[in-house]
Amino acid sequence: MRVLFTSFAMETHFLSMVPLAWAMRTAGHEVRVASQPGLTRAITAAGLTAVPVGEDHSLLDVVAGVSDGADGSWNSVDLDPARPEAHSWTFLKAINDILPERFFAQANNDSMVDGIVEFARSWRPDLVVWEPFTVAGAIAARAVGAAHARLLWGADLLVDLRARFLSQRAERPSGAADDVLAGWLGGLLGRYDLTFDETIVRGQWTIDTLPASIRMSLGEPTVPMRYVPYNGTAVVPDWLRVPPTRTRVCLTLGLTARGAGADYLLGPLDGLFDAVGDLDVEIVATLDAAQREQVSRLPDNVRVVDFVPMHALLPTCAAVAHHCGAGTWSTAAYHGVPQLISPMVFENSYRARRTAEVGAALVIPQSELTPQALRAGLLRVLTESRFAEGADRLRNESMSDPTPNDVVPVLEKLTLQHRDLDA
Repeated sequence: MRVLFTSFAMETHFLSMVPLAWAMRTAGHEVRVASQPGLTRAITAAGLTAVPVGEDHSLLDVVAGVSDGADGSWNSVDLDPARPEAHSWTFLKAINDILPERFFAQANNDSMVDGIVEFARSWRPDLVVWEPFTVAGAIAARAVGAAHARLLWGADLLVDLRARFLSQRAERPSGAADDVLAGWLGGLLGRYDLTFDETIVRGQWTIDTLPASIRMSLGEPTVPMRYVPYNGTAVVPDWLRVPPTRTRVCLTLGLTARGAGADYLLGPLDGLFDAVGDLDVEIVATLDAAQREQVSRLPDNVRVVDFVPMHALLPTCAAVAHHCGAGTWSTAAYHGVPQLISPMVFENSYRARRTAEVGAALVIPQSELTPQALRAGLLRVLTESRFAEGADRLRNESMSDPTPNDVVPVLEKLTLQHRDLDA
């Protein structure tokens, strides 16, 4: 079987695909990974075969300066369905209107979509597995009759918003609102003599790596799969090979905040460390040069590193403080590490809220993340046993899901059911 993985060129979105890609390879299937040229190095570093297509995207630069049309900045929009505003027609329509031009079309630029379709027509994959923002994968699958599935790295909030939009739109007078997303996708599909249906947004089925208590139940055909940490090319440093002499805490913003145009993801770093300098803990902070410049002084108990593999660091930590990036969150959940979360954008708030509700995290909103709040939050997470107990439950839940290797036979059967041999 030939399996094509697709992700737009954002490394953190691709990394979660690597364990399943390798499971497919070790099961004897041919695997290719198609993306814009900017991801080629990350793909080949993972030992996978890259197919560079089209031109690189400029998504972060565009998103950083766009208003969501719903009384806020797009880069700080909160998609958590627990917010009543997220169910309002005004919000749903604004999101549906802006997603095509300002988000999907930027991640899936025309040259990239053309390139993936062209490669699919020449290579003829049986299955296309696509990252949930990379609708180019669904289009390429449709073009050649391949089965296709979304591989989620976080909560399925875009499909939740899509379903709510369609439901409320159906209750309104005919013509009251255009379905801008369907219109944009229909036009894109029309270039290849194809037509739109909802599987272009939702996939024929979904592979979900969130533990069951965090996973959203939307009635979509879903294959649960255990998240397996992969942080890219990594080396374990000397200091990490020695057991810590003090309680260790990780503080990280992840990799996404380092991308061009991603300055809006940076929290107020300066002064955060002052309030924890007298604590009897070792704080490992992952800061690149630009982030380090924001910090005027570092206490003696803070170790700054540019990068350290989370799957190597977090098992040595008693807690992790972060912005709820998918990779950091999932790795912490996998290793049963209590979390102090200050969520930033998109679906972060949903995952943060649910993690707190299952007892594995304490949440501090970005607007309330002061040095004093960081100190108080860390002390609570480190001293209140309920956080460690909740983190253990979340880990056990994650371990109960099938591994990528276990999932391969399921995907093989689904591919046979959904593949269109007449295309």
